Amino acid sequence: MCGICGYYSFRKEISSKNILEMNKAIKHRGPDDEGFWLSDSFVGKSFSGDDSTQKIKEIFPVLKDEKSKLALGFRRLSILDLSENGHQPMLSDDEKITITFNGEIYNFKKIRKELEDLGYQFKSNSDTEVILKSYQEWGNSMFARFDGMFAIALADLDKKIIILARDRIGLKPLFYYKNQDIILWASEIKSLLKNEYVKPEINWKGVYTNFLFQTTLAPETCFKGIFSLEPASFMTVDLSDFTTKKEFYWNFPDQKNDISENEAVAKIDELLSKSVENQLYADVPVASMMSGGIDSTLITSKSKPYKNDINAFTIAYPFSEDELKNASLVAETIDISHHIKKVSGDEILNQLKENIQHFEEPYSSLEVLMNAAEYAKDLGFKVVLSGNGADELFAGYSHSLKLNKWILMKNFNFLRNFILTKDQFSSKVKNYFSQDFVFDFFRQSQVGMKPLQAKKIFRKEIYREINSNLKEYHLSEKKNYNGLFEYDMKYSLSSHHVFRDDLSAMKYGVEFRYPYLSNDLIDYVSSLPENFRFNGIQNKPLLRKVAASYLPSEVLNMPKRGFSFPLAYFIKNEKKIQDFIIQNLERLKKRNFFNNEIIDDWWKNQSDAYDYVKIWQLVTFELWYQKYFENQ
Repeated sequence: MCGICGYYSFRKEISSKNILEMNKAIKHRGPDDEGFWLSDSFVGKSFSGDDSTQKIKEIFPVLKDEKSKLALGFRRLSILDLSENGHQPMLSDDEKITITFNGEIYNFKKIRKELEDLGYQFKSNSDTEVILKSYQEWGNSMFARFDGMFAIALADLDKKIIILARDRIGLKPLFYYKNQDIILWASEIKSLLKNEYVKPEINWKGVYTNFLFQTTLAPETCFKGIFSLEPASFMTVDLSDFTTKKEFYWNFPDQKNDISENEAVAKIDELLSKSVENQLYADVPVASMMSGGIDSTLITSKSKPYKNDINAFTIAYPFSEDELKNASLVAETIDISHHIKKVSGDEILNQLKENIQHFEEPYSSLEVLMNAAEYAKDLGFKVVLSGNGADELFAGYSHSLKLNKWILMKNFNFLRNFILTKDQFSSKVKNYFSQDFVFDFFRQSQVGMKPLQAKKIFRKEIYREINSNLKEYHLSEKKNYNGLFEYDMKYSLSSHHVFRDDLSAMKYGVEFRYPYLSNDLIDYVSSLPENFRFNGIQNKPLLRKVAASYLPSEVLNMPKRGFSFPLAYFIKNEKKIQDFIIQNLERLKKRNFFNNEIIDDWWKNQSDAYDYVKIWQLVTFELWYQKYFENQ
């Protein structure tokens, strides 16, 4: 787990101050070491940095002011092979191939054995070297072999190409910017903004999708010209003519019907155990994060046989007493050390602006995961197992239970043409009968603004710039649970949850791992008959059957709750947060981006939790703008 960045300047050599500043911007992602590699696109040279280990500085000169066309930067968070043998950028023996890699490849030992049988020799015990030699043997077909999370930048001077790649779910982020002169990439957008070629501009379409979906839908971001490399894809950049080509290397498998439900439960149990065992491997301390629900407590329970001294921790926040009680019950039942951190409203307020601005886009909530990552770091844990991904993989969200009703009710969508009144209730009804596609049903389930609300809030001249037709984001549009499943996996999980996870964890130099998101488990579950995975009555029916053998009934029967701070209650009852909101809304109103009358109306008339979310989206837009456009 690390941070990577780099660039290729097509027309001329540029100063290494660019890569130094880009790498410095993501220092938090890798406090243990840093490294650089510069090239004129024919030969390359390695450099250390001010934050490199002493041994690395003895091997490579410290990078100062050099010029180059091609540069790779790296920040290291040491998880596997803590020695200097795992240093990056890592070069092939002939120094023609150079790689930077952020993430973990859980099946790297198996792949290494294959390569050793083919005659390859290794100098380190790192998964980075396995990737490097996999490329030498299999080229781009290597990506489909990797079970793990990764963002990779690889320069091949023989073939005159750069390859940028991302894991199949998008657990590790990778952003890029390209114009006619340069392409650059990084683990975080704040790194790209340090390059001399990039000046921040608002991408209003990205902001629009952010307001609707509580995240910006990939490949868009809220910055004009900056894109997110999509999950399960790799991009090839030709150094000779500066053309790019993007390819996808994985998609969901076809459905299997020749299996019983009991066989499916047993297989999921087996695959989840294997995934937990693989992801517990590290050369640093590992802990499990328990929220008290089925997903995280099952992961913790399954960890105990493979790591007897596994620790767990729980972040407790206002109104999370039941979750804390259940987490403590599981810890006691399986006899493990359990750490508890209670997060108060004052604690949230103290870091409020800094934490919100770290996200690089507006947000609809308060992220407790930053508190979790900070607490894990304080406890001395660099690696944390997370239950994230189970809701998407096993139909865990409450909106999935409304799917069958929507399939029936969408036959009456023509009624929206007869709704002429414009009061709040009429708008809600019209919005409901405007869900023509599964994509719209998925959008309706998110906690962000509705399309009519978003249209009202933007000033007319800005809204005219936005193409509000979002059909380019439509996936297969199967009119059943499988259609919703694809949106949950790509947009709820990839664009939203794991993106937040990564930024939250890496702010404190902590690695989150996701046992529910192993290749084998995703392929198996997504190929099962729909009626096994989704019954329209109870969330996570399959996972509950697996968990019944491991968890107390109190956990199995607890109602579904999200792992998040109670935003609406916080805004409604805390004067400090109210003052904070008013201050930032007043600043926002002076920018003339949004309709000020609507801002005032939304602030004065709040009747449910969704009304508070709309306000919070505007506040976080203002904080985002201050940080990335005014450097405040």
